[in-house]
Amino acid sequence: MSIYEIEVETINGEKTTLSKYKNQVLLIVNTASKCGFTPQYKELQELYEQYGNQGFTVLGFPCNQFMGQEPGENKEIESFCEVNYGVSFPMFSKIDVNGENAHQLFVFLTEKAPGILGSKAIKWNFTKFLINANGEVVKRYSPNTNPIEIKPDIVNLLKEVVK
Repeated sequence: MSIYEIEVETINGEKTTLSKYKNQVLLIVNTASKCGFTPQYKELQELYEQYGNQGFTVLGFPCNQFMGQEPGENKEIESFCEVNYGVSFPMFSKIDVNGENAHQLFVFLTEKAPGILGSKAIKWNFTKFLINANGEVVKRYSPNTNPIEIKPDIVNLLKEVVK
């Protein structure tokens, strides 16, 4: 299965697939509004603004599986992100990233890029996955990784994007 075939739901409830992001470099992140890492929204937005016109997109997937740090409904999450961090990159409906109800996207991502010692579980909010323009999972980053630190990897992948 290709990452582009996976069905997702936008934060506004529209069912779609990731096919509209073919030939783009993607940074897929499980997010939360009440987490110590929440300020990373600012850096994610900066990356999106800096490289969005070059074939790069950030995709945010809110998750409430870590100490209830994303308790809001989709509309509240969307508003919080826009008002507090100026988020304009695509956000999606709240999902589970672990367990029997884990969204198919995160099952795919963790299969392709396991964590430390081969762990498939997502350890916390703001785990990040970098996808190249061919839809291949290139790297997994821990929540501690500031999005700005990923910039060199993004730039390298963007060099491969056919314009």
